[in-house]
Amino acid sequence: KIQKKYYKCFLIFLISLGQTLQNIFLPLPPVGTYQRSCEGGAHHRQRRSWVWNQFFVLEEYTGDEPLYVGKLHSDVDKGEGQVKYVLNGQGATSIFTIDENTGDIHATKRLDREEQAYYTLRAQARNRENNLPVEPESEFVIKVQDINDNEPKFLNGPYSARVPEMSPVGTSVVTVVATDADDPTYGNSARVIYSILEGQPYFSVEPKTGVVKTALPNMDREARDQYLLVIQAKDMVGQMGGLSGTTSVMVTLTDVNDNPPHFSRKSYQFSMSESLPVASVVAKIKTLDSDVGPNAEMEYRIVDGDGLGLFRITPDRDTQEGLITLQKGLDFETKSSYTLRVEVSNRNIDLRFLSLGPFSDTATVRLIVENVDEPPVFSLPLSKMLISEAAKVGTTIGTVSAHDPDSTNSPIRYSIDRNTDLERFFNIDATTGVISTAKPLDREVNAIHNVTIFAMESLHPLQVGKCIILITVTDINDNAPVFAIEYETYLCESARPGQVIETISAMDRDEPQSGHRFFFSLTAEAAGNLNFTLRDNKDNTASVLTMRGGFQRHDQTMYRLPVLIMDGGSPALSSTNTLSIRVCDCDPDGAPQSCGSEASMLSAGLSTGALIAILACILTLLVLVLLIVTMRRRKKEPLILDEERDVRENIVRYDDEGGGEEDTEAFDMVALRNLKLVRESGGKTRRDVTPEVPSLFLSSRPPPDNGIFRDFIWDRLKEADVDASAPPYDSLQTYAFEGSGSAAESLSSLDSLSTDSEQNYDYLSDWGPRFKKLADLYGHSDDGNLFAS
Repeated sequence: KIQKKYYKCFLIFLISLGQTLQNIFLPLPPVGTYQRSCEGGAHHRQRRSWVWNQFFVLEEYTGDEPLYVGKLHSDVDKGEGQVKYVLNGQGATSIFTIDENTGDIHATKRLDREEQAYYTLRAQARNRENNLPVEPESEFVIKVQDINDNEPKFLNGPYSARVPEMSPVGTSVVTVVATDADDPTYGNSARVIYSILEGQPYFSVEPKTGVVKTALPNMDREARDQYLLVIQAKDMVGQMGGLSGTTSVMVTLTDVNDNPPHFSRKSYQFSMSESLPVASVVAKIKTLDSDVGPNAEMEYRIVDGDGLGLFRITPDRDTQEGLITLQKGLDFETKSSYTLRVEVSNRNIDLRFLSLGPFSDTATVRLIVENVDEPPVFSLPLSKMLISEAAKVGTTIGTVSAHDPDSTNSPIRYSIDRNTDLERFFNIDATTGVISTAKPLDREVNAIHNVTIFAMESLHPLQVGKCIILITVTDINDNAPVFAIEYETYLCESARPGQVIETISAMDRDEPQSGHRFFFSLTAEAAGNLNFTLRDNKDNTASVLTMRGGFQRHDQTMYRLPVLIMDGGSPALSSTNTLSIRVCDCDPDGAPQSCGSEASMLSAGLSTGALIAILACILTLLVLVLLIVTMRRRKKEPLILDEERDVRENIVRYDDEGGGEEDTEAFDMVALRNLKLVRESGGKTRRDVTPEVPSLFLSSRPPPDNGIFRDFIWDRLKEADVDASAPPYDSLQTYAFEGSGSAAESLSSLDSLSTDSEQNYDYLSDWGPRFKKLADLYGHSDDGNLFAS
């Protein structure tokens, strides 16, 4: 560091000395100005009276005295002190000063070329006495000369890079770039050379370009996957005394598929239960591969063994383990072990590394089947049976069979799952498995019965197998045909003889295998009628025709025609269905307008529009009446109390709610706290309450004084004010206090003996023996004495 400091100071001294000599001995060519001459009116070019050089000043000057920059001089200045020099422009007076007598320019502050490379100033020579310019103002430049005071910097560092493992020597990794703030056009201060300080011998760097490259072949990621490099950039073309900067480069080796997979062992053995369901995982095989990511993805296959169609091996997506899954059911009694030869290989193989060996491996897997107690197995898990709906109770439908697959060969007992046969249509023999009917069957109610049969081992009742039986009920001809729909047949009064007025069809709940075939005819009693006839269309339909014309509603409004329908079953079934035919008044197109005698009466009286209008008026009147009644009921009762109504039977409610102790506007809280104000108020009453209700009992005695009540309340209030346990909020306290007198006096009948009442109770003696006791108490004897008992 000391040598570097002295070297820098010596360099600055040499540059300053050279610059001073340049400013003194190498003036630039003068810049000419033009002056006018009045002789003969011609223009003459004169040489400029004063000149100066383009100045240079060294940056980072650290001397104690101002740095001399240069000197200005004018030919007008004869040395008599008549001319003074003035300096203006960038940094004038703040950075650069001029001696107005001699024209010497000095720099008073340390300059930094990286902040500002040059300064543009203006100089002028003026007359000292009148301050008038003796020369035109001219502009000049002071350039700040560069020194090597900035080290190279890596603006994008630190760096990180990735390069595949096993890359050949010279593979480009990353390019580092250092910048130097010094002047690249002056000297070697900004010429940078790169070198590697740490990371050898694995990597190298190009000195001029900064390209980092691999320096060793066959770098293995599995051995080491990261390298930390330190790159140096030094200016002055790397010579001694140059400044330098460093950066770090973290190089990560990425994986390539250069390692083949291999099994952790050459043979494996696993056990599995014979009761495992299909698609269960029976074994997991661990495979090793030093590579990662897609280069470690595996593929498995079974290349040999006695379980090629029974097992399947696939890779686990997360762990890349080989998963052996079951493809078919196992049976210990049939085969108790299996041997497989499995192979593993990489899914993504890099052809560059095939010379390292085959990228696959094989192993032997032995699978042992463990015996378990299995439930009975039916010979057919799904059976289909047929039974005629005409079958009698107890008819055999079919037989199911199950056996114990274990070596114990336990006897089997059969039963029906009654959840699938709720109405108990079927029975099964517990020993033989014979299924029979328990109730009559009806195909039209339920054509297919889905019944579950259980088979249970006698020695191990918990072992239960099951199968499904589909019992189809075949059809017999047990339902007679009927009309397909409820027909509403209309006959126009203008109908002609032979006119088809209806086409009828039939339906039958039975389903014969050859399809339905219906025959239509009139019953024997209707065959001789003179009004209608029936024609069988031979396509399971029939047409009803008129035999005459001139039908009138006034004569007969409705005709009933019995129709006999017979099916083609064996034996054939038939039913009689009645077709109702109404006589109607029709429009010219044959559409019915009004039918029956009711329509005739309406036509003779009021029209339909008139009836609708009358009904509308009646509804309107009813609505008005309901509104009036409702409004009357909603009328409020008068607020003034009736004189005959007892005021004690009414509750006057006031919805006034105070705002608490802070509310002093709605109520006077002082009056509530100080009962003395109540005493002094003179008994003011509220104007919204009836001030006084007349007493129901007349008394000549004056009302008692209420002072005892006031005193009692006043004492209780003072006790509550000083009670520390009283709640801090408004509360209601109730006291039981009874006065000494009443305005109504005593209501007891005991005092009636001493009253001077003029009421005569002698009539009680005439009311019979039930009132004899009262007559004795209140009645008078013949001598005028009062009886008492």
